[in-house]
Amino acid sequence: MSRLPTIFISHGSPMEALDAGRAGQAWTELAAALLRPRTIVMVSAHFSAPYPVLGTTAQHDTIHDFYGFPQALYALRYNAAGEPDLAFQLAEALQAQGLPVRIDPNRGLDHGAWVPLRYMYPDADVPVVNLSIDENKGPAYHYQLGQALASSLADDVLLIASGSLTHNLGDFRRPHRSVPRYVTAFQAWMQDRLKARDIAALLDYREQSLEGVQAHPSDEHLLPLFVALGAAGEQSEARVWFSEINHQILAMDVYRFERSA
Repeated sequence: MSRLPTIFISHGSPMEALDAGRAGQAWTELAAALLRPRTIVMVSAHFSAPYPVLGTTAQHDTIHDFYGFPQALYALRYNAAGEPDLAFQLAEALQAQGLPVRIDPNRGLDHGAWVPLRYMYPDADVPVVNLSIDENKGPAYHYQLGQALASSLADDVLLIASGSLTHNLGDFRRPHRSVPRYVTAFQAWMQDRLKARDIAALLDYREQSLEGVQAHPSDEHLLPLFVALGAAGEQSEARVWFSEINHQILAMDVYRFERSA
């Protein structure tokens, strides 16, 4: 069978769960364009630990990890199954490469995971395995984590990295009449460097891009992208699936990385 790509999704605000507009349509169309995965490995910006953690639950709870939103959001559930056997296999593979892996039998799906999954697989009928990021480690660590995963991802396993191409919450909370220049400039810089597969520049984006620090005052929402990039292999091809800016601040870009042999 054909090999599934790895995916980076900008998941936006929790409100996307109620109406994601064109982004939600793009997520739905992306799932329809892919072969149906046996399992999803989910790398969410909202699941961080000081070492790689793999979720081994057999049945996910829905985590409502946000405050002050409409009550309708807290009533939503996305109770997908887990796949403990795959989680343990991936843990063993990462441990064999010297990574200090932990397992978590209770971790559910945070909104970085279940918001896009509601549109991609609305029946919650594809099992999901969580893998953590480490918000205190930079892009190089996460790229290497993806590389360490690559040989253990079967062709029918879909890795989804969920974060945001831009994520300046301070600016998000301020009204804007138009999109700030740094948002579109960073969006264009990332697209250019990803298509060129300029790994050195991407891993050093905070220095190499003039807008990198303003687009990401902290790293965590871009870090999942580097896991997807590393897991896709050294000869992978980056394709823009969707590109839009919401709330004048959040670049909602979606990338698929075609996995190399």
